[in-house]
Amino acid sequence: MKGIIGRKLGMTQVFNEKGLVVPVTVVEAGPCVVANLKTEAIDGYNAVVLGFQEVKDGKLNKPEEGLFKKNKLKNYKHLVEFKFDEAKQIGDEVKASVFNKGEFVDVSGTSRGRGFSGVIQRHNQHRLKMTHGTGPVHRQPGSMGANSTPSRIMKGKNMPGQWGHEACTVQHLEVVGVDEAKNVLLIKGAVPGPKGSLVTVRTSVKG
Repeated sequence: MKGIIGRKLGMTQVFNEKGLVVPVTVVEAGPCVVANLKTEAIDGYNAVVLGFQEVKDGKLNKPEEGLFKKNKLKNYKHLVEFKFDEAKQIGDEVKASVFNKGEFVDVSGTSRGRGFSGVIQRHNQHRLKMTHGTGPVHRQPGSMGANSTPSRIMKGKNMPGQWGHEACTVQHLEVVGVDEAKNVLLIKGAVPGPKGSLVTVRTSVKG
């Protein structure tokens, strides 16, 4: 088990050993610093807290700044916990080279926000036919339920609302390439979020 914090740079394509085009997402992975260690004796579980993206003093709240001051580290904007099989010490650096070509990973991020959307766009519902007097309800969500009983809208009814901008994970993606010099991972397929968004890369739970 291992992981790293990164930033999605965008998508491109590369050629594999067979000469086939492989679509990949480019992730700037680290460098991250081990900012803290969670132990079973104190916290009830074991974990490694990684810090990513240095920031100046005064940009964090007092508990976060106190943590970095206590551990004699620079300030980091993002803190994420990971499970590591390999023992780590506070101050250790974690780079993209922690992953190898051919490994499978789970990538978590925040999906692209698409604002307030109707049921056709948000839930993939069908519109009504455009003829024979069905208007003006072509794109409306449909029946809200019985009138007298239960006299309310049942839970789970597909409704318009905010679409996107939610935490999601894409599992079992292959690491196609690792650039240690630039701290870049090439991950096959698409990962959540727009360009520049924060993502976390972990060892795949599916093996």
